[in-house]
Amino acid sequence: MATENTTLSALEEQVGPQGAEDTQTAATAATDGAAAEEKTTEVDFVEEEAALAAADAGLELGEETAEEAAAEETPAEDAFDGLSKEELLDRFAREIEERPVPALRRTVDALKVAFYRIRRTEVETARRAWIEAGNAEESFAAPTDEAETRLKELFREYRRRRDAFIADLDAKKEANLQIKTAVIEELKALVGSDETLNHTFTRFRELQQRWKETGPVPQAAVKDLWETYNLHVENFYDFIKINKELRDLDLKKNHERKVALCEQAEALSDEKLIVEAFRKLQKLHDAWRETGPVANEYRESLWERFKAASSRINKLHQEHFEALKAEQLKNLELKSALCEAAEALATAAPATRKEWTRANDRLLEIQKSWKAIGFAPKKDNNRIYERFRAACNRFFELKRAYFADMKGEMEQNLLRKNALCERAEALAESEEWKQTTDELIALQAEWKQAGPVSRRHADAVWKRFRSACDRFFERKAAHFASVDDAYAQNLALKTALLEQMEAADPAEGGIDTIREFQRRWGEIGFVPIRRKEAIQKRYKAALDRLFDLLRGAERDRSMGRFREKLSTLKNSGDRRLTSERERLCNRVRQLEQEIGLLENNIGFFARSKNAEALVADVRAKIERAREQLQAAIEKVKLIDSRGEE
Repeated sequence: MATENTTLSALEEQVGPQGAEDTQTAATAATDGAAAEEKTTEVDFVEEEAALAAADAGLELGEETAEEAAAEETPAEDAFDGLSKEELLDRFAREIEERPVPALRRTVDALKVAFYRIRRTEVETARRAWIEAGNAEESFAAPTDEAETRLKELFREYRRRRDAFIADLDAKKEANLQIKTAVIEELKALVGSDETLNHTFTRFRELQQRWKETGPVPQAAVKDLWETYNLHVENFYDFIKINKELRDLDLKKNHERKVALCEQAEALSDEKLIVEAFRKLQKLHDAWRETGPVANEYRESLWERFKAASSRINKLHQEHFEALKAEQLKNLELKSALCEAAEALATAAPATRKEWTRANDRLLEIQKSWKAIGFAPKKDNNRIYERFRAACNRFFELKRAYFADMKGEMEQNLLRKNALCERAEALAESEEWKQTTDELIALQAEWKQAGPVSRRHADAVWKRFRSACDRFFERKAAHFASVDDAYAQNLALKTALLEQMEAADPAEGGIDTIREFQRRWGEIGFVPIRRKEAIQKRYKAALDRLFDLLRGAERDRSMGRFREKLSTLKNSGDRRLTSERERLCNRVRQLEQEIGLLENNIGFFARSKNAEALVADVRAKIERAREQLQAAIEKVKLIDSRGEE
């Protein structure tokens, strides 16, 4: 059976006709790289699978005999734990020589399971090495094991001795049957004998003793033989008419024995283990048959009492096995549902690594549930086990194929990430802080897109990449930490310059005063980023104030010059004054048109890229045009007011 990494080690918990119970597909994806990342710990079914391997090797014994069941004790579950194959074989050979054959059955079963548990582990290790060496799994053949050959030889010797024991036992039973048949014939001959009463009764006792001392007979003859024997015993008692005192004494002893047997049979109702109680009842029945007759007045009542106690035990025994059968049918139903669930997982074929992980966890839960369920009916046990094992194997075969493909992809991802490491290392000593920061951020984004790598490489390659990035950013942090003091000094200088700008009058030095302030501001370096916006806003307000003051002074000087010009024009006559007014009116109309066109353009610029800068430029032009418009209107008004004088 194909497995992954560790074998599916399953067999049933009882070797023989019960078949393969419980299963475990102990499979983990174990290909190098990707598959190694998906190793999982399976439910342990090593014992069951080892027993199945022993059965496949032909080490079966068939049904357990009654003599074996009575003579043997089941070894402890851990009796052979820790023993090597050679130690197990030595133990097997010693058991064969030192212990009676009927006491070996269960010990031999436990020994062969312990042996094949080790053997299967060795085979799976060799299989993995074969596959990891690049060979096709289907071409793998398990290596020859000399220890297994010796095990089979020991098993053949044990089976030879067991077969001989059973054959000898059968022969003895046949001989016992002949002896007991002869005893019955002699009992028949005693009836009507002409011998003296004492001699006849002594002979009767001797026949009874021979009967008791003779061993078991074939099971098929037991019932008829006992009925015939008891019939002739009763006939003997009725025929010979022995004296009442001797007869009553014998009947009394038999009565006492049978009353005790009734009490023992009745006490079995309190036995917790009903199967054990049933076995004890069979021994009581044997003792009942061996006990002679009782007085006629007690014969029927005693038998009815004993039979009633037996009926109770038989009923409990039957109910026990009916309940066991119902439980096994329920187990079959539960295991069928688990088979369907496992088959569905094998059919679904997950497409991603996470889906495979979830599916694997679900299959482990299914296997644990299977392990917790008891036996199915004997006739269905092997079939349902094989179905479940096939579904588990199919799932792990598909999983192994998926991660084998993923291994190649991970190798490519490793190459990509090593290349990213090299690029990051080349940037680690750069002093182009902004550009290199952007490049490293881009490399980190590429890293995320590069996909996973094998777990055995993942930590090392990630540490390499992170180390290169950390090297640059630590240097960058140290650099900008040294700049903080300079930024604080720049803030103090700009604050002092702003105080001067806010107190200055540009009328004294004109535009040169403002330009000087701008030059000094530009020569001062950066300020702390958290104060940048506030200090820049204050600087703009101070500049706007200076320009407003300067424009006001310029406007006043311009109007003064225009008034002087009006005085000259007025002395030259009305024609030149009218011409100047018309020129100014034309200028007013021209400026109004420009303002309207610029305001209309703002709507178009707002929908384009870089709109903010364009709109700001247009608004500045509109503002200048409005100032010029206002000045022209004031000049027209001034001409009109001079004309009225």
